[in-house]
Amino acid sequence: MSDHYVKVKVQLEQMKTLGGNGGKDGNGEDAEEQQLAVSSSSPASVSPDPSSTTIFDKDEPGDSITSKHKGKVHSRQGKDDKNSSNKPPDLSSHGPVSVKNQNRLEHGRTLHIRGTGKILQAKSQTNRDYVTICDDGFKVTRKRRPVTVDTSKAKTSLEALKISIKLLKWKEFPLGRRAPCDIYWHGVSFHDSENIVSGQVNKFPGMIEMLRKINLSRAMRTVQELFPEEYDFYPRSWILPEEYQQFSTQSRMTKEKDPSANHTFIVKPDGGSQGGRAGPQAKQGVVQEYIQKPLLIDKLKFDIRLYVLIKSLEPLEIYIAKEGLTRFCTEPYQEPSQKNLSHVFMHLTNYSLNVHSGNFIHSDSQNTGSKRTLSSVLYRLAVKGVDIKKVWSDIIALVIKTVIAVMPELKVYYQAEIPPGKPGPTCFQILGFDILLMKNLKPILLEVNSSPSMRIEHEKEITPGVFEYVPSPVDEEVKVGVIRDTLRLMDPSRKKQSQTKAGGCEQKEEIPKEGEKLERSLDEGTLPSLCLKQVYPKYSKQFNYLRLLERIASLFLRFLGVKGNMRLGPTAFRMFIRTCKLSSSYFTMASVDILYIDITRRWSGMTPDSREAGMGLQAFVKAFFHLAARRFKSLVLKEQVVSLLALCEAQLESQSAVEDRRSVSCSRALPRTVKTQTLGLTNTQLGSPAPLRRASSQEYRLHHKLKPRSLRANVEN
Repeated sequence: MSDHYVKVKVQLEQMKTLGGNGGKDGNGEDAEEQQLAVSSSSPASVSPDPSSTTIFDKDEPGDSITSKHKGKVHSRQGKDDKNSSNKPPDLSSHGPVSVKNQNRLEHGRTLHIRGTGKILQAKSQTNRDYVTICDDGFKVTRKRRPVTVDTSKAKTSLEALKISIKLLKWKEFPLGRRAPCDIYWHGVSFHDSENIVSGQVNKFPGMIEMLRKINLSRAMRTVQELFPEEYDFYPRSWILPEEYQQFSTQSRMTKEKDPSANHTFIVKPDGGSQGGRAGPQAKQGVVQEYIQKPLLIDKLKFDIRLYVLIKSLEPLEIYIAKEGLTRFCTEPYQEPSQKNLSHVFMHLTNYSLNVHSGNFIHSDSQNTGSKRTLSSVLYRLAVKGVDIKKVWSDIIALVIKTVIAVMPELKVYYQAEIPPGKPGPTCFQILGFDILLMKNLKPILLEVNSSPSMRIEHEKEITPGVFEYVPSPVDEEVKVGVIRDTLRLMDPSRKKQSQTKAGGCEQKEEIPKEGEKLERSLDEGTLPSLCLKQVYPKYSKQFNYLRLLERIASLFLRFLGVKGNMRLGPTAFRMFIRTCKLSSSYFTMASVDILYIDITRRWSGMTPDSREAGMGLQAFVKAFFHLAARRFKSLVLKEQVVSLLALCEAQLESQSAVEDRRSVSCSRALPRTVKTQTLGLTNTQLGSPAPLRRASSQEYRLHHKLKPRSLRANVEN
């Protein structure tokens, strides 16, 4: 009878439950995921009988196996273990074979193998498991562990973050963790925690520097030179103190042209808030035109705080929260005059300022009070006949254009911190966009906050001088939703896996088990749909033409050479000129050196706190504009830049093709041992001229050492 029975192999390891002592090892770290492999016959050897073979695996070693021939299974275990990987069991001659434990069914897995030889479903009531299906019948079940979040540096966003993690049923580490976490939530910057080499961090390196008011104004001014009409949503700005004389001259000329016009300006400190009036004694900051005709609701000026998620830089992914906040002034608005300029509660919408006003209203309703939801304001406008879709579309365009403006320099910061090939985390970040609607409903960008407040409570004065924090329903409604859905988008399990599995089968399909479907339906049933809407690359076709500066930044990064460097030296700048063939009899290399020195000195004076010497990206962009205007004099600036970019990219592409042909020719001639040494550079390292020169010189020395004339001839050619 034994010759007619099926050979079944079940590899079973005790599943450690997460949480408690059973889910941790001796070091307190989470237990690793366990796997169950089940091999079945090929479709040709399977009977067309629709009956199935069902296997229930057990969670505890004390459970018994119920089977008609249990003894034979144990007696042949060693032989089956040896041959099971090469010889699948024959299921063609017999009916269902059941190995099951009825008492602990809710903790087991069920694998149904039908006539096609594929696993159609599996079951787990306590753990989130997946079954991977491959064409050759190789099946792998893996257990999904909870996502781990390090909240030790979360600061003001801690309470909203805790609520979000609890809703998602993830695992929080409030005091940090020795083992790596999936997500690190920082309160201020990327450098809140050091030596993170894996996982995801909710801050980009350089974002806090890039969004300071001076740097943001410079970035917006640069794109305004190329696309003045597309970037007219950012007010005219001057940087203090170096541009104060320019600001004074321009404002005086404007006053002379129209004496009746009332021009008002607002000063914004570079690293602060609550702007003041302009003056020569002002510290570093930005002077901006004051928007005199804002949209009013209940006779009050207000602004919009919109939350934007940058999910990744490469490729660029942008999400906008469907719900935001509106912050109202606490005094009825009047156009600025000498009499009311000091009335800050009338002109400034800052929450941190107006909360100290006696007229500030803390309301539990989303439709009233000094802080309301954006949807409630849009609803009131819609009732009055305003085209809300047009307003929302304009806001989306403003956000995308602003992110495109800061992207070039942000990529330089990112590569300096995490060079290609260096282990490091991936990054994402929530930004706070402050937007003002004008009376004609045109959105105006006021500023962008790299670390917007995520507090869900506010101060309340109980007795004179005594304050306590009380919950703010409006803040909780908006901010918890933004953090929760950001975490859902950054869930590591959402990433598609395309790696080749053991056994030589490539993953084709991934089906959640019945238990997973049940758990997921219960979890998702308690959570609303995502409040974050993808706007890029969804609308990329409408905005890709604006990404000219990123192409210039790619040239800049190509010639940096040294990893971690953010400044271009004079040699690298000359290499850029030579490689792109931009020098001529009318523009000699001496002129190139003069251009480098002139622009570098000018920009070094603008950024006196810089510790690095050389040409930064903004200075390189100005030099590139100068070269474009010199080369294509008859065109407007945008067309000049496009033409020079096309010329440089074509030269670099042709040079790369020549280098590739040379390297292929040399690699074919070299012995295998030498070939391994010379071709050890990665593609990223070969992207800059300095490693290319080192690689080619190394090859030449190696060829020279080997002596054969034919080999040397190939190198020289």
